[in-house]
Formats: sequence, C-alpha cells, structure tokens
Amino acid sequence: MTTKPAFMAAALQMEATPAPKPERLARAARLIAAAAAAGARLVVLPELFSVGYDYSEINFEHPEPLEGPTVAWLRAQAAQHQVHLAGTLLLLDGDHVYNSALLIAPDGVLWRYDKQYPFAWERAFFREGHGITIAETALGKLGLLICWDAAHPAAWERYAGRVDALLILSSPPCLHQMDVCFPDGTRVPVSTADQHFADADMEAAAAWLRVPVIHASAAGAFTSILPLPRQSTAALLLPSPQHWHHLAQADEVRIEAGYRPQTRIIDATGEVLARVTQDGDSFTVAKMTPAGQPPPDGVPPLLSATPFTLFRVDVLAAALMIPVYRRGLRRQWGARMAPPDARTNRGLLLLLLIFALGWLAGLNTRRRRG
Repeated sequence: MTTKPAFMAAALQMEATPAPKPERLARAARLIAAAAAAGARLVVLPELFSVGYDYSEINFEHPEPLEGPTVAWLRAQAAQHQVHLAGTLLLLDGDHVYNSALLIAPDGVLWRYDKQYPFAWERAFFREGHGITIAETALGKLGLLICWDAAHPAAWERYAGRVDALLILSSPPCLHQMDVCFPDGTRVPVSTADQHFADADMEAAAAWLRVPVIHASAAGAFTSILPLPRQSTAALLLPSPQHWHHLAQADEVRIEAGYRPQTRIIDATGEVLARVTQDGDSFTVAKMTPAGQPPPDGVPPLLSATPFTLFRVDVLAAALMIPVYRRGLRRQWGARMAPPDARTNRGLLLLLLIFALGWLAGLNTRRRRG
C-alpha cells in the first residue's frame, strides 16, 4: 500500500436534536468553515447532520434524491472551502430509501456508501445497504462506515488492506443506559452489560485495521417516540415481563438517553490524536498520516456487542420494522414504494440461522462442561 502525505482532518460534532433543515445546515456551515480555517482538508460530519436523529414519523418526509438540495449544499461547501466533505442523509433512490454517506471532493466528484446495518428502529425509515465503498481521492483511499456498522467485525474486515483511512459518521445515543417512558408517567430504567460500540472498541478495531479513523458523532440529550408496533418493539427493551402490562394502555412509548463525547481522530495504532470533550456543536482537528502498513493478519478483534444483542437489533427488530417502513414510505411517497426484496428476506433468514447454530453450539459446550 502506497504511503500518502499527511494532512489535517476534522471530525465535527453536532447536537442531535431534530431542528428545521435550514437551521441545522447553517450550524454545519459554521463548523465546516472553522475546520477549514484550522487547516482541515478532510471534514467529516455526523450521521443525519442536516435533520437530526430520532425515530419519529417525520423521518418519512426527509428523504431527498441525489439531485436534491442537501447534496447541492454539500457540493457547494466542499468547493467553497476546498475540502473533501462527508455527511449522511436519507437518500431517495428509486423505490427505496437508504441512509447514505456521501464523500464529495472539492471538484464535485462524489462517492456513496449505504449503511449496511440499520440500528433496530432505524429500519422503519430506511433499508439496508450492501457492500463497501472505497473512495480513491487525492488524499488517499478512504473507506466509509455509518454508526452501527462499526459494531460488526465483518464491516471492518471488508476494508482490511484496501484503504488508507476510514471515516465513520455516527449519531449513536447510549441506548444501553436509557429510560423507557409511558404516558402514565412510568419510567423503566434499562441498563445492559454491553459497552458502547463507539468507545474502546473503535480504537481496538483501528489498531487491527492499521489505518487512521475519523469518527464524527452527535451530542446532547436523546428522546424519541418509538415507531409502531409499540408492543413488539418495547418488548425488545424491557428487562422483565413485569413491565409489559404498561404496553396495553400505552398510546406511545418514548425512550430517553444521552450521548457520550465520542467525536475523535484515531491513528493507525489505536491512539486518540484529538477528541471533542465538551457538549454541543464543536469540532476537533489533527494531522492524519494515511496508512502505509501491510494489511492486518487474522480476523478483527471481538467487539463488545454480544451475539444476542446483534440478533435482537439486526434480525428481530428489523423483521418488526420492515412492515412499518413499507407502510410509511407508501403513505408518504406512493404505493409503488418499498416492494418486497428477496435479498432482505434471505439476509434475515441467514442471520437467524447463524444465530440459532451459534446458540446450539454454545448450549452443547455448556452441557459438556456440566
């Protein structure tokens, strides 16, 4: 792999509460200008920077085509500040919607990556993508991931030995420590043993991949109504059936959580070069040296999301949310939208089979030990 010259990179942090698009774009423009003034040649925005992050039905109104206003805005910003600029939006592509990360060069050249692993309720608003994207830029070969993708070792492994740096665009609330809230005032704290995938996991995976990682993330407080079906969805969260009786009377279920300061730039050894430590809109910059190391050996490190967590999020929640996605998209954009996709069905069945085989293997191991 050819070594590229070092350059300044910026990871931007934005408060994630949804707000009107003109307001959020104005805030993003100020951050981009400041990062460029600090010498950045690569600027990475957090996930869904132009609309904010939640699970409300207004998300059905947000998708835009590739020729829409947000992409035009990204192109204009990249040209104005002479930076490579990355951000994600809900992209209307034919009869489906994707959460797409776009990387745009100063001359307008564009690369697209679609989120491969929608997180639980996200699948109510966009479908999964397939494959990776390697952007061959003047800065080097850049790979892209979006948020929950980074919790999957396979997503890192696909880039092994093929990129000089990896960009991760996120808005991940700390849903392993949250409250489930009901209209009668009941609040049920939910805490799991899982670590947040964007914490130390990311440094370990960067060190294994042997490339720098630029992680742009969100800040603030997170609150969102969950998309229907509320009974099935909330049952994924509640730690005990003793709380399930609230669901019968609930017209809506809300979750509340926080964010951690996870916007940072990591070098090819896993060391954090720069980090945003305060809340709210901000950014950090660091000189980034594209990778010149050989590809890694072996498989990626085990990340902290357990197989059961991945099953609940990637398989069970997705299966529950696909009908919500189809109904909402057709209501907003017409009856032709979201036709059944054999690839999605095969993927869910395959993940279910893999999980079942893994569970049976673990059960047999425990029996032999017993």
